[in-house]
Formats: sequence, structure tokens, C-alpha cells
Amino acid sequence: MRLDKFVCKSTVLSRSQARAAIAAGEVSVNNERVYDESKQVHENNHVVLTRYANGQMNGAQKEQVLVTRPFRYLLFHKPSNTLSSNVDGDHPSIFNHIDIDNPDELHIVGRLDADTTGLVLITDDGRWSFDIIRPQKQCAKTYRVSLRDPIKTEVIERFLQGIQLQGESSLTLSAFVSVVNDKEVLLTITEGRYHQVKRMFAAVGNRVQALHREQIGSVTLDIPVGEWRYLTTDEIASFQSSNEERL
Repeated sequence: MRLDKFVCKSTVLSRSQARAAIAAGEVSVNNERVYDESKQVHENNHVVLTRYANGQMNGAQKEQVLVTRPFRYLLFHKPSNTLSSNVDGDHPSIFNHIDIDNPDELHIVGRLDADTTGLVLITDDGRWSFDIIRPQKQCAKTYRVSLRDPIKTEVIERFLQGIQLQGESSLTLSAFVSVVNDKEVLLTITEGRYHQVKRMFAAVGNRVQALHREQIGSVTLDIPVGEWRYLTTDEIASFQSSNEERL
């Protein structure tokens, strides 16, 4: 974790205030003063914030050993016409629905388009979210897809074999289709390419009318639209790499 983020997550300082404290020589790592805000620190490092009276290093001082607050892991049921963003834009941010302390520390794991609904994961644990979105992880995501035209049997096989998307040099990985009815399917993919689901159906001459994410990995959507909850310990652990450093 970057030192400035570590300081923020251990204190009430904003990112700009943390950077100012680092630049002023008020932060030490393993008993050495550090001025580089981007320095990587870990949970076993000894990080101390020293505040000086009147900002003078020869004045009275108060030391605080920094320990980060516990990571947070949330599940949110995203409504339509909301943004997977920390701030409002053309539509309101999903964080308008989430009443929680220090929301600026959180980030969204795998964004959804404004018009796409369903399961969104949110956290302040960068290593955990990286484990979910990195291509090598091949984390399965299941979408309920409403289509303009009836699904064709040959499309199911084409999705298994991989689809050539416009502007892409490689085929998509195998995607699995479960037919709900002729114009509604459940699609499971293990990638996260730009607008992937919509582009896959466009590549076979169909059009996505509505898109709803129901599941990521083993975590399923089980709360009403617009609401959120904390993930359980088992749900959190289901995404973690056992042999990688956590911070």
C-alpha cells in the first residue's frame, strides 16, 4: 500500500493532508523519515506520524504509531441509471445509496454501465479487488440478459468457442449460455472486456435490451435494489489468493 494511503487509512487525515505531512517529514517508516508519498509499506512495517507544535521540528511533538483500520467488503444492488463511480456525473453515483464512514476510501470492483443493474462489489482492499479482476483469476460473472431477438442455438456454441469482437485481436474466452426463454438467457463469462456482454451479442447480430449481473464467483445477489450489506467472512475468503501478500 502507498504510504499516503496508509496514513489516510490509519488517521482522520485526507489524502492531501497525508501528503503534506509526509512532505514535512512527519512520517517515519521503520525509524527512518520518509518523504516519498508513493513508498510501499506493509502491515509489518513500523509507521509513525509525528506532529510538531507550530510545525517546527524542534518544538514539542506527539507521536502516533499508525495501524490501518480493518478492510471493508460490501455488496450492493445497483439500480439502473446510476454510475459505478465515487462521484456524480450524468447520473448519480451509487455511493448516494451507501451510508458509511470514509466512503472516499472505497472503490468499485468491476464497474457496470449506467443502464446495467445488479451485483456490485465495493472495498478498500486493493489486493483483494485485484485478485477478482485480473485476467489470470478468471473469476466467473453471471448476467441475466434480455435480448431483442430470440437466441439462436448456434450462438450458444459460438460463445463456447469464443467470439471475435470488433477491434479485438483475440477471441473471447469460453462463455456459457443457459436459456431462460427465447429472448432471455443467463450468460457466464470469465473476462471483463469493455462492454463485453453487449459487444458479444452485437457480434452475432443481436442486441442486449437489458442487462443484470446476478453473481460474481460464488457470491450471489440476495438484497433488494438500492440496498447494500457487508460480505460474510466466507464470501470474502472465496476471492482471496492464499499465497499472496494481503497488503
